[in-house]
Amino acid sequence: MHGTRILEEADRLMTVCNSCRYCEGLCAVFPAMEMRRSFSDGDLNYLANLCHGCGACYPDCQFSPPHEFNVNVPKVLAIARVDSWAHYAWPAAFAGAFARNGLVISILTALSVAAFIFGFAAFNDARVLFGINTGPGAFYRLMPHNAMAALFGAAFLYAIVAMVMAVRAFWRDIGEPVGARAAPRSLWQAMRDAGELRYLDGGGVGCVNEDERPNDRRKVFHHFTFYGFVLCFASTCVATLYHYVLAREAPYPWWDVPVVLGTLGGVGLLIGPAGLLAEKWKRDPALVDQGRLGMDVAFTVMLLLTSLTGMALLVLRDTAAMGPLLALHLGIVFALFITMPYGKFMHGIYRYVALVRYAQERPAG
Repeated sequence: MHGTRILEEADRLMTVCNSCRYCEGLCAVFPAMEMRRSFSDGDLNYLANLCHGCGACYPDCQFSPPHEFNVNVPKVLAIARVDSWAHYAWPAAFAGAFARNGLVISILTALSVAAFIFGFAAFNDARVLFGINTGPGAFYRLMPHNAMAALFGAAFLYAIVAMVMAVRAFWRDIGEPVGARAAPRSLWQAMRDAGELRYLDGGGVGCVNEDERPNDRRKVFHHFTFYGFVLCFASTCVATLYHYVLAREAPYPWWDVPVVLGTLGGVGLLIGPAGLLAEKWKRDPALVDQGRLGMDVAFTVMLLLTSLTGMALLVLRDTAAMGPLLALHLGIVFALFITMPYGKFMHGIYRYVALVRYAQERPAG
């Protein structure tokens, strides 16, 4: 017996697939499946997060609908994958609310924090909020740096703690003791596989999307999203060093390192999330969990909104629109931090952990 109906169905499908093994060359899921004769809940959640959702096994399967065996591995593992985000979430009390209303909660949180910052600035000095502020320290006339750092530092720290606790639970459940350390070779192999999106190519032909003609569009948009996120994070790190080590306050000139990194990252986070959302709406309904958007879509939308408001702030920072735009941008960033441990951001982390586990067990297989 399994904890949920969808895990029961995943067990049934893995049992059928283990008897067939026609798809073993498509991705890591099927070789990992073949190393098992029975499946615990942890095994099934491991396989669900190891799956990249390329969809190639669906048209290749001789038992897919309308066959009476009704084998639909991509859709079942997609549902199990989203369920796993809630199952391992910390604190557990938050998981259900985010899973059911992820996008609504994210947007309401962003607007609430933006309204708070807007009101804070208006109460202190409305002329600063709606005035033209330029030069070093202009952003901190809206909200003092220490207050801004405390608010967002607390949100970021909470997100880190919640993600560490969730990954700890996932690592333990997929068959590794909590104190077990992955070998450097396994970590490196998993980094390579994740960085190349090795298993998002359907065995080499590409993803199956709205039809049976594979392509690499989702892979390309994932790369734009990932490297855009990394560049924006690097921009933030450099700006932090500028502030605390070099005593240089934002905003910085357009040619300076934090602005260049942030602009390149922002472009990536415009193209990538927009492309992923477009591909999601076009995908064959047979391959995806249509019943729940929740945190699956929320993280992608919040990334897109973060980039949109950030780029708008860059262009309009020397105008009277800077104050309201900064409040909105900060609200969206805060919501992004708070919701990260409960949505699709975790799928990237769990997928990496699953790839580490696969790299560890593959020699034994």
